[in-house]
This record gives sequence, C-alpha cells and structure tokens, in this order.
Amino acid sequence: MNATARSAPGPKRPGSRRPRPAGDGEHRPQRDDQLVLLRQMLLIRRFEERCVELYSAAKIRGFVHLYIGEEAVAVGVGQALREEDAVVSTYREHGHALARGVPAEAVMAEMFGKATGCSRGRGGSMHLFDAGRRFYGGNAIVAGGLPLAAGLALADRMRGAERVTCCFFGDGAYAEGEFHETANLAALWQLPLLLVCENNLYAMGTSLAREHAQTNLAMRAASYGMPAWTVDGMDVLAVEAAARRAAESVRAGGGPHFLEARTYRFRAHSMYDPDRYRDKEEVARWKTRDPLDGLEGAMRTAGSLDDGVMKQLEEDVATEIDAAVRAAEAAPREPVSDLLRFVTSVPGRV
Repeated sequence: MNATARSAPGPKRPGSRRPRPAGDGEHRPQRDDQLVLLRQMLLIRRFEERCVELYSAAKIRGFVHLYIGEEAVAVGVGQALREEDAVVSTYREHGHALARGVPAEAVMAEMFGKATGCSRGRGGSMHLFDAGRRFYGGNAIVAGGLPLAAGLALADRMRGAERVTCCFFGDGAYAEGEFHETANLAALWQLPLLLVCENNLYAMGTSLAREHAQTNLAMRAASYGMPAWTVDGMDVLAVEAAARRAAESVRAGGGPHFLEARTYRFRAHSMYDPDRYRDKEEVARWKTRDPLDGLEGAMRTAGSLDDGVMKQLEEDVATEIDAAVRAAEAAPREPVSDLLRFVTSVPGRV
C-alpha cells in the first residue's frame, strides 16, 4: 500500500517496486504495475501458508485467521491508497498489513509473540498495528473497527487534511449495529471514509443467505446516501480500478464510498474451525478463480510473464519469508518487568 522504505541500490528484481500513489504525476508501464500486484499477492499467500506450518508446529499460538483466497482485495485496494491515508482492519488482517507495507519480519515476530513484533508481541495474529504506516490495527471484535475508522476520518475532515481512511470489514460485520451507525454518521457528516466489505459469503460458519434477507450489500449501503457498488474480489485489476475510482472521489470531497468485494476464503474461518458448513464442491469451484492464477494467466497470455520471471518472484518471496521466520525465532520476548507498561500512562516514559 505504498508505504515501504526505499530499497537499497542493487539489481532490480521483478515486482520489487511499487506503483506510486495516484496523482503523483508518474506513470509506470502496465507490466511493472502488474508485477507488483502479483508479487504482493504471492507474498501474502506464501506467508499464510508458512503460518499454517508454524501453527501446526506450535510456534504460533492462539487464534489465526488466514487470508488465503482473498489476496486480491487487500492488494488491489492498497494500490489506490497513499502513504498519508489510514487503514483500519479486522481480525483477518495479515494480508492487509503486508499490503500496507508492514515488514514481513515485524508481522511474523508478532505472530510469535516476540518483542520485535509490530505490536511488541502483545497483540498476536488479530492485533497487528503500525502507527508509522497509519495502519491502525486489526480488531478482534466483529465490526469494532468501523467506529474507529469514522473517528479517524472525522479528525481528518476537521483538520482539512486531504486523506482517506479505508476500513476493511467482513459481511458478518454488516449485521452489527456499528456498521449502520458508522454508515449513517459518515454520510450525514460527509466523512472521507472508504468502506470495503470483504464479502466472502460466510460470517464464521453462517452463510450470507441465512443471515440477510437482502444479500446485495452494496445496494443496502447506497440507502444511506453514499455511492456504493460491487466488484469482483477475485480480480485484483478490477479491485484496483474500483478502489482507485472510489478513493479519488473520497479525497476530492465526495463523502463516504462503499465497495462490496465479492471474494472467498479458501481455508476455514480459523485454524480451530473444522469447516463442516461448506460443500467441498463449492470450495473447489471458487478455487478455480484463484486471484493469483488469474493475474498470472492474464500476464502470460499477454506475453508479460514467463517461467523465469515467475521463478524469480517465488525465490524472492521465499527468501523474505525465511528471513522473517529466522528473525522471529531469534527475537526476545518482552521482559516480565514490562508487564504493566502501556497499561497506564507513565509521565515522561514512551
């Protein structure tokens, strides 16, 4: 999400550069942009797959909610945002954090509960946080991030800042009062808020059709007087285009916008979930629309990707994740003497 530090000089690697934010006056060839999207999705996918291995080895504890299958949403929306924008996420936020530019090493250390983690090891999988990148965290409470996002957007509006606050949430959050309260106030006060609903069809184990009488979530959001539309959440290029259109309108003073990204998680709700509420045939059908395969296939058809470039991408991502795991394993845990640190404020201590 356009928030990483400048790379050190050296050989250029495919997908190692990120497109600059919209409006900075620089245009990059389409192939370069697509390589960036592909690498980011690949990083998220391989990171999550490694988390499965580490969880099975009891190196990662607690609840873990994987983002496998939904990568196109975080990556596509991320390219429409600028460094000064804010992002608020859910408990399924590893992909959002990585797409925002939070280093894999900091995310992995947090998964291990180590002091070098982005939340000092105190948050774990569901509470990634990086104020420096304006990534205002995952949230274990369903819909809990929505009022926080509204507050951030209100602060920006009161300051006259041309910034967007992007809030990710799932279809399950749509049934919570916080969504409706936030949507109403955002429209009433014309807040610079981009609401992105990752509709993966299941709120934990409850299907959308069993929970909502009207399953067209974008149409329902429009009833609050905000522009709202649906996008194919398995197509990263479609997500990027829709998110860029929405973000530019929000930034220009168009008030809140709503995107319903129709996507699908390939794994169970969490690592504890036996996943008995979905037909295997349904999961298999959605896997034929894998967002990584879709972009890779389109690039190969266009002649902008070959086996050599793909191999290099895989090797670069594997190297990055291996380094993150080694750093997390070697990192210290927070000392017991700091147990009460940050629980209450201490004058003069940061």
